[in-house]
Amino acid sequence: MAQITKSYEPRDVEKKWYAAWQQAGCFAGHAKPADVGKPAYSIVIPPPNVTGVLTMGHVLNNTLQDILIRRARLEGCEAMWLPGTDHAGIATQTVVERELRKEKKTRHHLGREKFLEKVWSWRDDKGGIILKQLQALGASADWDRTQFTMDPHYSKAVLTVFADLFAKGHIYRGKRMVNWCPVSLTALSDEEVIMKPTKGILYQIRYELVHQPGQYIEVKTTRPETIPGDVAIAVHPDDPRYTALIGQSVWRPLNRTQIPIIADTAVDKDFGSGALKITPAHDKVDFEVGQRHKLLPIDVLEPDGTLNALAGQELAGLDRFAGRKKAAELLKELGALVKEEPYENNVGYSERADVPIEPRLTWQWWLKYPRIEEAKAAVRDGHIKFYPERWSKVYLHWLENIQDWCISRQLWWGHRIPVWYAKGLDKEKLTEADLRDPTKVHVSLAGPADPENWVQEDDVLDTWASSWLWPFATMGWPDKAAMDKAGFDYFYPTATLVTGPDIIFFWVARMIMAGLEFIRPGEPLERRIPFKNVYFTGIIRDQQGRKMSKSLGNSPDPLDLIEKYGADGLRFGIVSIAPQGQDIRFQEDRIESGKGFCNKLWNAARFRQMSGDMADNSSLGTILGRLEPAKFDADDHGVLDRLLATVREVDRCFTEFEFSAAAQAIYTFFWNDFCDWYVEVSKAKVQDASGKANSLALQDLVLRETLLQLHPFVPFITEELWHLLGYGTEGSFLMRDGSVEGTSQLVDAFGALGVLVDLKASAANRMLQLSASKYRADKAAAGLAGVRLATVHYEVNAAYAAYFTPQTAPNYARIFETTSFQAGTIPDAINSVTGVATFYMQRPAGDTAAEKARLTKELEAITKHIAGTEARLSNEAFVSKAPPAVLDGARKQLADQRAKKVEIERLLAALG
Repeated sequence: MAQITKSYEPRDVEKKWYAAWQQAGCFAGHAKPADVGKPAYSIVIPPPNVTGVLTMGHVLNNTLQDILIRRARLEGCEAMWLPGTDHAGIATQTVVERELRKEKKTRHHLGREKFLEKVWSWRDDKGGIILKQLQALGASADWDRTQFTMDPHYSKAVLTVFADLFAKGHIYRGKRMVNWCPVSLTALSDEEVIMKPTKGILYQIRYELVHQPGQYIEVKTTRPETIPGDVAIAVHPDDPRYTALIGQSVWRPLNRTQIPIIADTAVDKDFGSGALKITPAHDKVDFEVGQRHKLLPIDVLEPDGTLNALAGQELAGLDRFAGRKKAAELLKELGALVKEEPYENNVGYSERADVPIEPRLTWQWWLKYPRIEEAKAAVRDGHIKFYPERWSKVYLHWLENIQDWCISRQLWWGHRIPVWYAKGLDKEKLTEADLRDPTKVHVSLAGPADPENWVQEDDVLDTWASSWLWPFATMGWPDKAAMDKAGFDYFYPTATLVTGPDIIFFWVARMIMAGLEFIRPGEPLERRIPFKNVYFTGIIRDQQGRKMSKSLGNSPDPLDLIEKYGADGLRFGIVSIAPQGQDIRFQEDRIESGKGFCNKLWNAARFRQMSGDMADNSSLGTILGRLEPAKFDADDHGVLDRLLATVREVDRCFTEFEFSAAAQAIYTFFWNDFCDWYVEVSKAKVQDASGKANSLALQDLVLRETLLQLHPFVPFITEELWHLLGYGTEGSFLMRDGSVEGTSQLVDAFGALGVLVDLKASAANRMLQLSASKYRADKAAAGLAGVRLATVHYEVNAAYAAYFTPQTAPNYARIFETTSFQAGTIPDAINSVTGVATFYMQRPAGDTAAEKARLTKELEAITKHIAGTEARLSNEAFVSKAPPAVLDGARKQLADQRAKKVEIERLLAALG
């Protein structure tokens, strides 16, 4: 058996084991496992953009997915984690167009076909880098199943869904308000719009009343260049300032004409003057007001953001920002500009082009969502569970107020909409009836039989209109043979989705509706949903609370962190600071502590190997068979009890998706209970031939179970130590062949071999640990921190006389920082009153004032504790409702407190 080296070198270990796992096919999720009764556990990765590189958000999200999938393997499931990437329409097209601009070209120089060839070439050369980076993190996805949303079989699924929903009347074409990017010249989803605080000017403008010359209504706007598009002034119907003016008209100051004064409840009468200019073509709220009042919109902007002829001769042809300045000058000349003032507000920017977007009226394809009521029921009735649960309310609220989805984009890269128009038709004049006329519009996957007489739609589908099919299109749908090969009936619905709450509407809700619409029609709802659980991660922020991003330069490179701390250190560190569903303030020192924990694990395993020969560790049974329960002392019972408690807590945490709490539970047990206590005590035990074998067997047991519990969090180091400590047999792997035992299984295994935990002895061990902590604190308070004393005297409390004896006391010498213990007292000592014993430390030369002050302060504190406990036990409401175990604990605590008070009073009396 190889020796464990002095220090842990993660780089070599990570490369070795990842390659070995892949070569052995450990990541594969088998559609037809050898064990026909094996439960399935599946996850589909939220597909990162094909342009993407690893970010801290990806690290957290994919670490959690890997934790779940590795845990499922250890629990005996056939686990399948399906990876892949999204074609990311606008992001990818932007990247390739940026490269073309270096050659002073645009996509129009190449034409659609040649441009798409260039995008595919870029994708084959540089796309999917992030998947390789995820492998460096230790992601155990089934890479042979890797999907891409533009693959032929996936594209077939996307276009099949479009044709089906069009035939059912869910898809239509209409001119409505969208987010418009004047650089990319396409509609954008809300998710592709980034809100930024922007400094600008608020212009106060007056509109003269037509029938009351010299009288005005004043409005405020940040966009005077859109005034030629004004079609009304709106006021609140209950605003007494304007009641008499409703129905009258004002003069629009630019492109002067009469526009009406209307009443609408959308106006906030308490903001500004309480009057609002209505520009339906350039504002979403204004558009809705205009529709309610049947006002025709006036679009004064071209798609590229320049002002058109409808803006008037002075503004036409100007860029929108230059037009803003010119409009202000014109208004000033007309006497209509009352004042200008600095103003900061949130403005939506195109995520890719980084320019302000325009709310714009355009012809687009729209989807009326299917299965809305069933999608509500799926979450409301618990078929799909959200963690944290609070997100279910957000989800349901959105579904209650859902609006049609703009599914078209004015791009070339993406799934081209499978609609053809008869040649010669003006598609912008087509009615809904025309769309359903097969002589005018053809919708199919293959296209019309006589393509020379038809023109295909130029637009492509929104990227989300492909990724909403991800859970089932990645498993072969709609091709039955492909579905069978992928194990669709076995792995669908998937078990868990891990994602961010920022895409709960864009992706999560849509996937639920898609699954309900297309999968297993007619079957119960729980068979048609895409996943059973959804875990929402928090957002990783910097210490100032800002979301980490490349643009801000506040995000570390995860690959640098892996190089510095190891993949396991990064994984454990990031999970430890990520409580369920809460945003995370990133701290690199917590990543460093993850590396520190890995080093602690390594050193504890090395100590075990150095302490004695490794016996047969090949199974839990062989290790238990080496234990000698008759020789167990309080420390042995204590570490076993805490091990069982930790396993129980980790089981609970996985059930409740509390990953950070699970990591903390393992950390606390291993670092505090095992390393800092049991291993230290064992250093004395292994010197005793009669107890050595039992102590080593217990260490082997704890290390084995710890590695099993830790493996999902830190897979590389646990796999390495699993083999170095002899737990793995030739050709086996912890990640594939290990089996994590639950608490009940361990108790049964212990009981079968006569290993029963003595809870009284375990409680005594806990008191010993608390007493050691109290002793060290008192020792430090006396100025003796870190000083190793020659002898510490003690008087043991009667209740613990069987556990702290002249025979067992030497085991604790290292913990108590002494060379030896001696029963009895010494005069003029520094006293430490603990639950187990009163310890007496030799006082350095000097008076006793400091010791008196310390004991007096301690007496005051214990007196307060006693009063509080007595008050609780004399409270009838508490006594009548508290469980018996709680009452017994409180009474025991009171007895211990009273005994401790008596002892402190005795020591003070002895000091005079």
